[in-house]
Amino acid sequence: QVQLVESGGGSVQAGGSLRLSCAASGSIFRLDNMGWYRQAPGNQRELVAHIFTGGDTNYADSVKGRFTISRDNARNTVYLQMNSLKPDDTAVYTCNAGVQIYDWDDRLYDYWGQGTQVTVSS
Repeated sequence: QVQLVESGGGSVQAGGSLRLSCAASGSIFRLDNMGWYRQAPGNQRELVAHIFTGGDTNYADSVKGRFTISRDNARNTVYLQMNSLKPDDTAVYTCNAGVQIYDWDDRLYDYWGQGTQVTVSS
């Protein structure tokens, strides 16, 4: 079994910063692409940032220039540095990872964390 556990959420005033972490544990041979998603009340879940195995990244237009996604493969962890936060960034942030469980089986299994709340006040 594989678990993704997020941390680092909280409440901050507009203009502030937070750093989210998502640590993967369990039966992991290799982590493939990883990403952060968010969902605000009444809204659909949206992709915030995505990082490929080679380190390439992409971001939602709304966070470009403010958020940075990174990964530490040795620690099976993905991070989201969030700067210049705005009230519109308020949401539950959830990490996602494609996981190769066995070295002899190259299939990827999709896992999600439980989510962490980020609240930005004006």
